[in-house]
Amino acid sequence: MSTENLPQSPDQPQRKPRVAVVFGGRSSEHGISMVTAGAVLRAIDRTKYDVLPIGITQSGRWVLTADEPERMAITERRTPNVEQLAESSEGGVVLPVDPANREVVYTEPGSVPKALGEIDVVFPVLHGPYGEDGTLQGLLELSGVPYVGSGVLASAVGQDKEYMKRVFTSFGLKVGPYVVIRPREWQQDESAARKKIIDLAGDHGWPLFVKPARAGSSIGITKVEDLSGLDDAIAEAQRHDPKILVEAALRGREIECGVLEFEDGPRASVPAEIPPPDAHAYYDFEAKYIDSTPGIVPAPLTPEEMADVQRLAVDAYEAASCEGLVRADFFLTEDGEFVINEINTMPGFTPISMYPQMWQASGIGYADLVDRLIEAALRRSTGLR
Repeated sequence: MSTENLPQSPDQPQRKPRVAVVFGGRSSEHGISMVTAGAVLRAIDRTKYDVLPIGITQSGRWVLTADEPERMAITERRTPNVEQLAESSEGGVVLPVDPANREVVYTEPGSVPKALGEIDVVFPVLHGPYGEDGTLQGLLELSGVPYVGSGVLASAVGQDKEYMKRVFTSFGLKVGPYVVIRPREWQQDESAARKKIIDLAGDHGWPLFVKPARAGSSIGITKVEDLSGLDDAIAEAQRHDPKILVEAALRGREIECGVLEFEDGPRASVPAEIPPPDAHAYYDFEAKYIDSTPGIVPAPLTPEEMADVQRLAVDAYEAASCEGLVRADFFLTEDGEFVINEINTMPGFTPISMYPQMWQASGIGYADLVDRLIEAALRRSTGLR
């Protein structure tokens, strides 16, 4: 679908495409999603698009929110939440589930439902489970509404770090050593599950990184220096996801690369390097979002290294059947090999986030990047493709 093909009545001028920006959500990345949404709302060209901000509360209620991106910023080291911007404490937004009807409806107890008009494309800026993981994408597929970013499969693969690594390995991309502890393993034989982790350390040494298998923004991750810190790290990861991933530390430089969908296919940005943050043990949540540890853009790589990581980033995008955008994260090891750590199908997207910075350095500014993503979504159909 393109912006030229929107339905018009014979006596009406061509209307602007309507973009629903959906943000917040039930995951632990709720606040970061709101920060991203604020940046996207500021950047959308209002002369080209109509915009409908829709927030999802941490309890899962869809609400109309104020179109006030300045209230979606981190203040006093605290992230915002949707409840602060909701226009009603009881009202809710209902998306259509009929592909022939794209009209959004607002309901409130004791009141007649109110039609809010049709939407033409959704820009979902949700991070983590219940949004970035294919669940929202499945709803939009059922509704027949185009949306920015990857489809159901790629979103699910990009969220689950275990299956992401399995897909990459099957396509010949190199990943680092890891083990997965599923909830049933932990419940049935905790000592055997713990031994799997200790054996990983025995084979590859400390430190280890203990992570929720299906979370992002470095939330719930602990760098474990020795056995004494293992149990606390497992408990912290399990607070966010009953399935955990434990990775051996890789010695090397952290390199990131953006991938963006163009009309002729995906292309890679110039890469960036994440230097070790001075005040943090690793590039954790506070280093990323609170203290805004700066990356180096472009990364100081040789022409051969730059070409390699750009090729591998596109390979990872294709391996997971991604669409729209991806940030691919690598380690450049001491022996000169790129090892992929993960991809993000909806990476941090504030103007100071690495993905927009890499494209800025590649000649595409933030507002242009937002516009290109919306246009790419409007070009794609929903369903099998």
